[in-house]
Amino acid sequence: MLLLHRLYDWTLSLAAHRHAVWWLAVVSFIESSVFPIPPDVLLIPMILARPHLAFRFALICTIASVLGGMAGYGIGHFLFESIGRPLVALYGATEALQGIQGDFAENGWWIVLGGGMTPFPYKVVTIASGALGLDPLAFMASSIVGRGARFFLVAALLWKFGAPIRDFIETRLGWVVAGAFVLLIGGFLVIKVIL
Repeated sequence: MLLLHRLYDWTLSLAAHRHAVWWLAVVSFIESSVFPIPPDVLLIPMILARPHLAFRFALICTIASVLGGMAGYGIGHFLFESIGRPLVALYGATEALQGIQGDFAENGWWIVLGGGMTPFPYKVVTIASGALGLDPLAFMASSIVGRGARFFLVAALLWKFGAPIRDFIETRLGWVVAGAFVLLIGGFLVIKVIL
């Protein structure tokens, strides 16, 4: 736990670094496959310091995160036994992976979309996508939409409301987005049953 706090503090310190934009891209990339700290730790203070660049920072996060997601997909597809399985276990998601295995063939793109937007570790979703053979194009499209929605929502809220919205974003936004995603899926299921 102490190591995780040190890693968090180190990541946060990068926001003030003169090459913060590059660090934002690096953290966004590696968080999508192996790194435990989300890029929001950098994104939020960077936007608060320079709100006029909020959407540029969100775009950098999105592009780097999707590229990192492709690396995670590759880990799952080519290196699952040696690297992917231990990473999934490290994040305590072995049971979750087993639980979604059956649904992945038909609903994998929904799982990727939800994993990209919600607090569930996106890296687990990227590795699972490769391991379970999700179509790479569906993976990329869902990743772009999911990660883009997450980072641009954070950017828009900080750009509009500034520092007062920071605590909400850091503590509750992920769960609000997760709830909205569940409602969206529920709506599609109801429509599917009715029609």
